[in-house]
Amino acid sequence: MVGIIKDSATKHPALATFGLLFGATIWGVIWYPYRLLEEAGVSGAYASLLTYAAALLLGGLLFASRWRDLFRSPGTLLLLSLAAGWTNLSYVLAVIDGEVMRVMLLFYLSPLWTLLLARVLLHEHAGRRGLLVIGFSLSGAFTMLWDPAQGFPLPRDIPEWLALSSGMGFSLTNVLTRRATHLSLPEKSIAVWGGVTLLALLFLPFTSAPLPGAMEIPLAYWMLMLGLAIALAVTTLLVQYGVTHTLATRAAVIFLFELVVAAVFSYLVANEALSVREMIGGAMIVAATFFAPSGGESAPPRND
Repeated sequence: MVGIIKDSATKHPALATFGLLFGATIWGVIWYPYRLLEEAGVSGAYASLLTYAAALLLGGLLFASRWRDLFRSPGTLLLLSLAAGWTNLSYVLAVIDGEVMRVMLLFYLSPLWTLLLARVLLHEHAGRRGLLVIGFSLSGAFTMLWDPAQGFPLPRDIPEWLALSSGMGFSLTNVLTRRATHLSLPEKSIAVWGGVTLLALLFLPFTSAPLPGAMEIPLAYWMLMLGLAIALAVTTLLVQYGVTHTLATRAAVIFLFELVVAAVFSYLVANEALSVREMIGGAMIVAATFFAPSGGESAPPRND
C-alpha cells in the first residue's frame, strides 16, 4: 500500500485493474455489515458518518504531512467530495427504503452516464469495441436484475430517484478522479472520505430514526465499524489509483463485477439460490471485463 501511495503517478495496468476489482468485491459484500448495523439500531446515514469519519481520521493521520496540499485545488476537491459523498449516502438510503433489485438496476445504469461524461470532460472515445463491451455488460446486469413484472427501469418513487442519482454521482466521481491528474492519491482519497462524512452529518437532522448514544452500541458493533473504516480506507486508496490509471468506460464495466460478488455472497451468507439467469448475467459481466478496452482509444485526461 505504501508503494502505491509513493508511486501513484506511475501507471501499472495490472495494479489499476486489481484496485478496481478489489473495490467492486468490497462493495459487493459491504451491504451485509451495514445491514447488521441497521438491525442493531445504527441507521445507514449514522453508520456512514461513523465509518467514514473513522476512515478520514485514519487517512488524516497517515497523510498528516499532505493536508496543506488540499488547498492547491479547492474547487476540484470540493466537487469531488460532494460527488463522492452523495454517491454513498443516496445509495445507502435507496437500498434501505427501496426494492433492492430495482435500486441496483437503476444504480448500475452508471456506465451510460460514464460514457457521456467521459466524452465531454475527458474527451475519451469509447470506440466501437468499447460501446459493444458496455452494451454487453449492461445486458448482463439487466439479465441478472431485471424482472419484467416490475416494468421498465424508470424511477417510480424517492428511493428509486436516489438510486438513479447515486449512479450518476458514481460516474461523476470516477470521471473527476481521472480528470484530476494534478491531484495526488492522498488528496483524492481525503476528498472522498471527507465528502461522505460531511453529507452524512448534514443529513442526520432530517432522519426520523433515533440516534443511539455511544454506550448504547455494543462493543462488538464498534469493532465492526472500525473494521469497516479500515476496509473503506484501503478500498478508497486502491479504487482512486485504479480509476486514475484506467479508461473511465473500462472502469465502469469492471465495477459491474460487484453484482457478481453480491450474488455469490448472498448465496453463501443468506442461502439465496443462484438462478440460471443470475449465473448467465454474471458470466456476461465477467466476460465483458476481459474484453473492455485497456487503452489506446482515448485522449489523455486534462488537468484544466
